[in-house]
Amino acid sequence: MAHACASHVRRLLAGAGAPARSLHSQPYQAKVGVVEFLNGVGKGVGTHAAKVEEAVGGDIQKLLETRTLRLKKLGIPCKHRKLILSFAHKYRLGLWKPRAQSEPKKAQ
Repeated sequence: MAHACASHVRRLLAGAGAPARSLHSQPYQAKVGVVEFLNGVGKGVGTHAAKVEEAVGGDIQKLLETRTLRLKKLGIPCKHRKLILSFAHKYRLGLWKPRAQSEPKKAQ
């Protein structure tokens, strides 16, 4: 019994030091602006891109510092405000990046 437990622990420790790697690389945008950020969030948030870009001046850093009340004054619904702020938090921590838009494939 102790031997089985020891081998299980050994396997866990051996795998703990190895970084997790994905077989499929995800294409990320090199430069992220306000419009790209909001379109990357999805779920209809991109419809407010023009209003938000005008309010923050197109600067992604100002968008990341934006608070709920400012978004509310722009007329953005509560669900979209919540999504923008949660994804901004993830973006600041480096946990999320908007994906690059894939180009449609041409028929041959």
